Amino acid sequence: MLTSTHLLKQRRFAPLFATQLLNAFNDNLYKNAMVLFVVYSVYNSAAAETVFSGVASAVFILPFFLLSAVSGQLADMRCKARIIRIIKAAEIAIMSVGAVGLLLAWQGLLTELVAIPLMMVALFAMGVHSTFFGPIKYSILPQHLKREEVLAGTGLVEAGTYLAIMGGTIVAGFIEVQTAAVLVVAISVIGYLTSRQVPEAPPYVEGQSLDTNIFRSSNALIRQTLKNKEMFYAVMAISFFWTIGAVLFIQFPPLAKNVLMASKEVASLFLVTFSIGVALGSVAINVLLKGTVSARYSPPSVIAMGVFVAAFYLVCRAWSQQVPSGELMDIATFIAQPLAPLVLLALLLIAVAGGMFVVPLYAFLTTRVPPSEASRAVAANNIVNSGAMVVGSVLALALSAAGVPLVEQLLLSAAMCGVSAWLAQRLYKAEQLTPVWVD
Repeated sequence: MLTSTHLLKQRRFAPLFATQLLNAFNDNLYKNAMVLFVVYSVYNSAAAETVFSGVASAVFILPFFLLSAVSGQLADMRCKARIIRIIKAAEIAIMSVGAVGLLLAWQGLLTELVAIPLMMVALFAMGVHSTFFGPIKYSILPQHLKREEVLAGTGLVEAGTYLAIMGGTIVAGFIEVQTAAVLVVAISVIGYLTSRQVPEAPPYVEGQSLDTNIFRSSNALIRQTLKNKEMFYAVMAISFFWTIGAVLFIQFPPLAKNVLMASKEVASLFLVTFSIGVALGSVAINVLLKGTVSARYSPPSVIAMGVFVAAFYLVCRAWSQQVPSGELMDIATFIAQPLAPLVLLALLLIAVAGGMFVVPLYAFLTTRVPPSEASRAVAANNIVNSGAMVVGSVLALALSAAGVPLVEQLLLSAAMCGVSAWLAQRLYKAEQLTPVWVD
């Protein structure tokens, strides 16, 4: 089967898939419940909303930059399944703190003095949680799957992740914040239970020692990983892709509210559309590549993404000229607008192209290095990615501070796709000259 959906029935994959699904769902339920509540109920300024969105992104990203080297070493040098269970147990405590922040904000008690800082603490802790879980969810795949199944497994993990993002986003947009507070704790408990079913994944080499100096280990990890030409271009292409993503993600909530005049329910619909698109792209690229890990389709995919971002820009410009400002639109009112199908189609196509671009590149990280180093390769990628996302976040905030309209900022994201295409093309050329790692 080209999509290898049969893996969903097997214990060597299904518990990991379910754990990742619940993790992504809960993560996005919490983040979106927090951001939507603050954007729509606390602040009433596009500038303040953009700053909050940017700060929230930076708080979540910071642990990836600081701790990825340690997390990658740990995943390669210790049992991955045991680490997953410890991480998921910690999530219960983290979400409990976040739930208290959400409940205080709902009650209007010390919102800016206590509630928002508590929510940010939980968001930072979830960043730490994801820093340690991220390398494992990819590097464990070659340990439990056949080589010809790794791309399919990676695609299923990505598709499942974005379907879970979709689910968390939908729920966050349609339930009250106090309900979200209870739900995030309950789901973290369920995620811990599924994690206990993940098969053992012992280290390939026993007894290795960890370097806990985050600066020395990060530098050594990046240098070791990026000296491989394929890995260098894969990491650079993924990182530049996430620079674009960071700009888009920070722009999106205030753009939805202040340009498209969308309520939080419509904003959730946009994110759902985007998540469906990434899931479709993640599965489609595996069908095209027939299970082979290759960057062949990555350059045209990201060029298409840039074209669709430019199309989204044009639709947003037309929207702001045709739809009068005033009350925020609910879903029924939004769908009734003549340009609504074009908004949703543009978002869908951006996401499909993005999924097709990035999934093969993540598969490179675990198939072009010795299996005993796969987690560290993913961790090195996470360090560089996080730095790139910080650059993207700062860029988005700087553009807003300089008074560049949100709609106009979309053109920068479209142009940046050209750089990602160049990096992906360099990777494809390197791929053709380099033999695949054989166990």
